[in-house]
Amino acid sequence: MTQTAAIWLVIAAAFAAANLPFLSERWLIAGPRVKGGPKPFGMRLVELVLMYFIVGALALLIEQRAGQIAPQNWEFYAVTGALFVTLAFPGFVYRYLARRKGAVVAEEA
Repeated sequence: MTQTAAIWLVIAAAFAAANLPFLSERWLIAGPRVKGGPKPFGMRLVELVLMYFIVGALALLIEQRAGQIAPQNWEFYAVTGALFVTLAFPGFVYRYLARRKGAVVAEEA
């Protein structure tokens, strides 16, 4: 696999993983449904953090196979975490901000 293909693989995996918590009412996509209605926002955040570490492990594996692993300080994790949250924005908009067909909208007085 070329370096360019590996980079695009990690970006595509990050985009998909960042949006998965917002697209499913199941715990980690394949787990049991959450009882008592929709999945709480806090549970979605826990899934988002878990997906961040899973994609990070994939990126680390690809980097290890390509050669020497570069040292990463806190700045690396701050930037990649912010990027991961940014990639999750379409799923967040779909789940919480998009108007659904048949939804009742309160009129302004």
